[in-house]
Amino acid sequence: MPGREITVSEHLKKIPPAVRPTVQAARRTVKGIAPKAQELAYQSRPPRSSRAMYKIIRYAFNGEYVAAIGTFPTYATLFFPRGRELDDGSGLLEGGGKEFRFVRLASPADAERPALKRIVRKAFAFAN
Repeated sequence: MPGREITVSEHLKKIPPAVRPTVQAARRTVKGIAPKAQELAYQSRPPRSSRAMYKIIRYAFNGEYVAAIGTFPTYATLFFPRGRELDDGSGLLEGGGKEFRFVRLASPADAERPALKRIVRKAFAFAN
């Protein structure tokens, strides 16, 4: 018998209080740019290691996984499965994997930067 699904609200209660406002700002940014995107809670638990990301929320549009939010103890990340294609020269995107890239968010203001909003818009444009 499968367990009960974890909700976004439940995840938000489990993240470090210092990071919660940053995650909420990232959610507002994504929802402001893509109000019709589906917000899905990862069915994960907080990691045992402070070096592991706690994946909280992912966003899908037109059936495509577009972006996600995760946290570490002192910062949040907004990450993109097609991140390699999003590089706009702003220097915000980090990571060197085949496809995924992320933006480190140290404060709520980081989630409101115009360069980040351009990246999020571009990510959702791929799903149209």
